[in-house]
Amino acid sequence: MSGAAPLHVVAGVIRDARGRVLLAQRAPGKHLAGLWEFPGGKSDAGEAAVDALARELHEELGLVVESARPLIRVPHAYPQQAIVLDVWQVSAWSGQPVAREGQRLAWVEADALVRLPMPAADRPVIDALRLPWRCLVTPALAPAAEAELLAGIERACRRGIGMVRLRQPDWPLPALAALARRALATCRDHDTLLLLDGDARLAAILGLDGAHLAASALAALPTSFASSGHWLGVDCHDAQQLAAAVAAGARFATLSPVFAAAASGAGGALGWERCEELIAAVPIPVYVAGGLEGDDLDAAQMVGAQGIAASRGLW
Repeated sequence: MSGAAPLHVVAGVIRDARGRVLLAQRAPGKHLAGLWEFPGGKSDAGEAAVDALARELHEELGLVVESARPLIRVPHAYPQQAIVLDVWQVSAWSGQPVAREGQRLAWVEADALVRLPMPAADRPVIDALRLPWRCLVTPALAPAAEAELLAGIERACRRGIGMVRLRQPDWPLPALAALARRALATCRDHDTLLLLDGDARLAAILGLDGAHLAASALAALPTSFASSGHWLGVDCHDAQQLAAAVAAGARFATLSPVFAAAASGAGGALGWERCEELIAAVPIPVYVAGGLEGDDLDAAQMVGAQGIAASRGLW
């Protein structure tokens, strides 16, 4: 079994008007019986993923998929079979879900998904559903510009930016802590995640939502941070760093640079095609960055990215 090609499985995230997510329970006698999962099934040989998704959701639930976009691909090795779980966000559909194969169905609030028994491959999908599409990386300003930074963070929150990465590497620690506390109050008012770049310990002490680290800093990461419920993101530039992020327990990664204008060093720009290849190989959500503007979001999501991370482009 270990030498067999991974089984390609498609699944759909379907939401109702209240934002609840449709789940199906695996029937008795099946592999992973009793667990809840996103509805879908196996892709046939040579079948495009979106076509397989439409077929499976119609066969299992009687739904007609009208539009969908990639959400996340999760490579996962179960003892019985390695799979690639190809998950799509179904943005438009028609019909009423009917359990055509006798499975139990349930509409579940997104925040309640973490408390349900679900297959291991579905766990990163929950993170992808909880993470926003756009992440603002604050521009590096001097400590004297604290008021400007806080005003910019509030503007971003009001525009619906769902995550802010506070990146001020040259600030003295007391000034950085004070900035983070004030920024956290603003982010809490708007249900925006606030992460601190470069210092997981300080992020935990201040009660922030998480931290974002360079791949080279993972060796010094506190062992309890990744398992404490914090959001841990890692800045990556290649397959090796993405693999290191996964091994360290990161819940998402940022892959850069997409465009040549943001590239530095010998690596150069990745481009959309290479980004798609790298993203497809890791089982966690991945943001793309490097020379991106707000209107690059659709292109990013079509190559399987969670969304975009940007400083100037979102500031």
